[in-house]
Amino acid sequence: MQASCVTEIKLPSNYHTNDFLAFHQRDEMGVSEVVQQNQIKKGVIWHEKPALLTITIKNNIAQIQLDIDGDNSLSSHDELSIQASHMLGLKQPIEKFESLYQGHPVIGKLITRQAGLRIYQSATPFEALSWAIIGQQISVSAAISIRRRFIQAIGVQHSSGLLCHPDYKQVMQCSEQELRQCGFSIGKANALLNISRLIDSGEIELVIPERENGAQQLTDNLLAIKGVGMWTINYTLLRGFNYLNGSLHGDVAVRRNLQYLLRQEEKVTAEQAEKWLADFTPWKALVGAHLWRQQSSSGY
Repeated sequence: MQASCVTEIKLPSNYHTNDFLAFHQRDEMGVSEVVQQNQIKKGVIWHEKPALLTITIKNNIAQIQLDIDGDNSLSSHDELSIQASHMLGLKQPIEKFESLYQGHPVIGKLITRQAGLRIYQSATPFEALSWAIIGQQISVSAAISIRRRFIQAIGVQHSSGLLCHPDYKQVMQCSEQELRQCGFSIGKANALLNISRLIDSGEIELVIPERENGAQQLTDNLLAIKGVGMWTINYTLLRGFNYLNGSLHGDVAVRRNLQYLLRQEEKVTAEQAEKWLADFTPWKALVGAHLWRQQSSSGY
């Protein structure tokens, strides 16, 4: 038994379709995502059921289809539109940012050249957090390999054959040793296991509370977990919550591209990058994304 839900969303005229697809094409083996031409197919867990999410972009229209293995009462056009808008980065008020900074003496030309740039989102905050933990202090290629083995080891398979990225319930069923066999270090394995247990117990909720210091509250909750630092949290906020004010000053690519932008001979330190980015509050992460995109579109 399979249920399907279909909807479509009009995209801005300057939407960066190729960048959106590149973000989901990092793993060429395609165990949970397949990108072909103007379309992505991705395995997701939808109300605890395996589902296939298909997003096809043509003529500034995103056509979205969700095929769920199981009960058709689980599908909703409104919920599917919200999910797709999240992943497409459409909840980000980038027009306001661009109007503020297109005339900036240092970064204005870059923003104008890359107008329409958004930060494309993981399907869920937990997926973003898992990727951030996996990617701590290792190369992107190594992180992709570990993520692939992680999905292959515990991901639920959709009837299409694609695997769905594990949620916290699948992770909880794993042992530290099973995660270690996927390539996790002891610290990373325990961090992901602890987070999954805290989510299950209700002690942590992966949402930004709707209050002035909501992002700080979530940050403090995650920082209390051994193995989770500020780089991990900022990346999770960036890719899982459409949060545009995290500071990516610790990221090597951000610092390298800032050095290039400033035409500076010596390398930019993390401290210098942090101070420079602070002037762009509350858009620091979006500025970081523009710096990433400056020299590469490969899943920035």
